[in-house]
Amino acid sequence: MEIDLSARRALIAGASRGIGLAIAKALAAAGADVAICARRSGPLQAAYAALQVFNHRVSARPCDLAQADEVRDWVAAAAHDLGGIDILINNASGFGRSDDEAGWAVSVQVDLMAAVRASHAALPHLEKQGGSIVNISSTSAMHACVRTPPYGAVKAALVHYTRTQAALLAAKHIRVNCIAPGSIFFEGGTWDVARQHDTALYERTLARIPSGRYGTPEEVASVATFLVSEHASWVTGQTIAVDGGQNL
Repeated sequence: MEIDLSARRALIAGASRGIGLAIAKALAAAGADVAICARRSGPLQAAYAALQVFNHRVSARPCDLAQADEVRDWVAAAAHDLGGIDILINNASGFGRSDDEAGWAVSVQVDLMAAVRASHAALPHLEKQGGSIVNISSTSAMHACVRTPPYGAVKAALVHYTRTQAALLAAKHIRVNCIAPGSIFFEGGTWDVARQHDTALYERTLARIPSGRYGTPEEVASVATFLVSEHASWVTGQTIAVDGGQNL
């Protein structure tokens, strides 16, 4: 399946590494101009350099996605840099682990409210010609999540919000879908850390994946690229698990 995103302008929130960066690379490889943000300047600049090889417009700006004003300012600046918005990928996660005020606060502000705020800010641009929003949730949204209660619950809220967004925006020719990745391995990521420091958790999780391995960011990126393309022109309000059967 050949996907051409030439002249499309894509914003990816939280894209300095892992799934976000893989999505940015995949969209750029398909011809899109891309704008990314991240909180830390070092990884952000490294991601910017990696995206330059695709010879399309690239915007990379720092943004703390837990801060409402910074989210809105980033969307406005990115839209200016690219000349508009056709695609929005809400990827960032604060990964709230602890069932306390701090764990819930970071999950709500980054995993949920950043997506809400970025969507609201992008809407005036998307309304001009239609477009696509993809929210990145998790298979943790689909079952009890005793190890990370805030993370699972808030990712479930994002799945629900995706359906609501899709219903609200369909008449404006804006499609909204969601991806629920399973356990995705990349250098410096959660499962790389577990492999080095919590071998029992790493091996126990691996044993529960029917496909026998962890997923890759690129496998999530391939689904995201499909969802924002014309090949998915009548797909909206859906959540697609990319998990090698893990949630089964």
